[in-house]
Amino acid sequence: MTGTALASPAPPLSAMRHWVFDMDGTLTVAVHDFEQIKRALAIPSGEDILAHLAALPADEADAKHAWLLAHERELAEGARAAPGAVALVRALHSAGCRLGILTRNARELAQVTLQAIGLADAFGADDIVGRDEATPKPSPAGLQYFVRRWQADPQQLVMVGDHRFDLECGRAAGTRTLLVNAPDNPWPGLACWHRADCGAVLAEWAGKGPAA
Repeated sequence: MTGTALASPAPPLSAMRHWVFDMDGTLTVAVHDFEQIKRALAIPSGEDILAHLAALPADEADAKHAWLLAHERELAEGARAAPGAVALVRALHSAGCRLGILTRNARELAQVTLQAIGLADAFGADDIVGRDEATPKPSPAGLQYFVRRWQADPQQLVMVGDHRFDLECGRAAGTRTLLVNAPDNPWPGLACWHRADCGAVLAEWAGKGPAA
């Protein structure tokens, strides 16, 4: 997926009023062992989990989805906030920014995760989009939902994530993209901004950090 070219350079982060966050590994400390999940579900190492399950016969897919949901629920209940995540979301919420969650997880488990990290009140139910509400990332469908729902200019919306799928999703939808919680930027050209973590994003958004 090559994405959609943006018409103008990225504005300062402080100018962004529409924020969509990935969940696992972005707002939370990453704990999913995807290779272990693939082994448990007999999915080849190089394949995408959700794409593989979608191609299975219904009975087999249902059984494996049930296992996946139970496994992910355990992880969600024990979720820990990523550095700076709670403070960033609270600051954006207090400033009246529109906030959404776009996750490849299930919506109900995103809500469990938000409860675990103390952010359950920061996102409305209709502003949490999981794999059952829209075609999973890297499809742009979830971000396109937020653009319509918020009546937003895509270039005034930022997709915040820690993975290539988050960035590809944003580029395909024509939104801004922000990579966090990655020591370097392994996907050059996909992120409008690359910051160490949500704490660094907050410092910059609040005018206390570098804008470079």
